[in-house]
Amino acid sequence: GDFTQGLKPLIVGLLIMVVGQALGGTTGFALNPARDFVPRLAYSILPIPNKGAANWSYAWVPILGPICGGLLAVFLKTLI
Repeated sequence: GDFTQGLKPLIVGLLIMVVGQALGGTTGFALNPARDFVPRLAYSILPIPNKGAANWSYAWVPILGPICGGLLAVFLKTLI
């Protein structure tokens, strides 16, 4: 339907807020892959004294997560 009518925008906004608050500590609220990849890459390249690891083993989650979620949403929308 039309997502501009009724409570649908509020529900979508609350869903995004809940995901951000629930997973924000581990993902840094990375719903946009560019918001996670570029800072992680810059942190890896720049010569910062006493820096820790950039945790590249977890970098695939905020990059592939939104892409897979978008593809799943498109699939479900075409299915229904």
